[in-house]
Amino acid sequence: MNGSTAEWVRLSDNLVIVAHETGEVWLLNLDDYRACEDFLPFNDAMVGPGTCASTGALLDAAVAVGFAENRDPMDPTELSLPRYAFDLVGAYHNARRTPGHYRQAAERFRNLGREDLAAYLEKHAREETGHDRLVIKDLSALGLPADRLVAGLVPKGLQPVYNFFDRLCESDYPIGCIGYSYCFESRAAMRQQGEVERLEALCPPGIDASRFLRTHSGLGSEVAHVEDMVDFVAGLPSSDRTLIVQAAHDAATLMADGLHQHGLLSDATLLEMMGTGAGQPIRLPS
Repeated sequence: MNGSTAEWVRLSDNLVIVAHETGEVWLLNLDDYRACEDFLPFNDAMVGPGTCASTGALLDAAVAVGFAENRDPMDPTELSLPRYAFDLVGAYHNARRTPGHYRQAAERFRNLGREDLAAYLEKHAREETGHDRLVIKDLSALGLPADRLVAGLVPKGLQPVYNFFDRLCESDYPIGCIGYSYCFESRAAMRQQGEVERLEALCPPGIDASRFLRTHSGLGSEVAHVEDMVDFVAGLPSSDRTLIVQAAHDAATLMADGLHQHGLLSDATLLEMMGTGAGQPIRLPS
């Protein structure tokens, strides 16, 4: 590529994502290149510096591939208030973990002499603190026993996602938590005003149950968070960037599978699950 910057990450035995500093991305199936595999640099671990354009493209492609492997079946026309409330419960369990997990990972990196990573994660822990309470306020605005509901219900399809986050942050080198967060934040940043308004329209007039949604959308801080994350990750060593991209892909794959499972559930089933979690029948406003 004539001295320009290219980054690549191997996602599986035969799948490699390659990104150029122009933002162009290629998905390579290495089985198609066996005749010349000795000459392909992509068989080896990525080396060299990153750029914002190539690193961002690599991360976005990793997330897109993860979701493409198990597409979310939900269409915007299928939105409903029970599903929105159920999704808020799922959001709570991620938001509740995030500040503490970031601080845990920051402490581990500080002990490893990586003050850059420690400071970055501590900053983001501060930014994410209190977001779980936005969910509680939204659920309460819908007339739900919010604290009992989130204590009694963990959406089954997303439990593997939360477990993955736990394992990343408990590991000896928890760099993957940045890729996990990129998956969540980049997905949230894609929510534009139209989608936010469609979800808000599910609520009866006078009920504000979209605090968390607005904050975690293209209308809130997520776009800036994603840009900041890409800028930071692009400056990290290639070995760190590789682990971050792989974690973003794995998080997307798990999330897509969980959303697929939830998308198959009827509103009646969702209400029953929330009622069991809350210990009382669920009646949403109409």
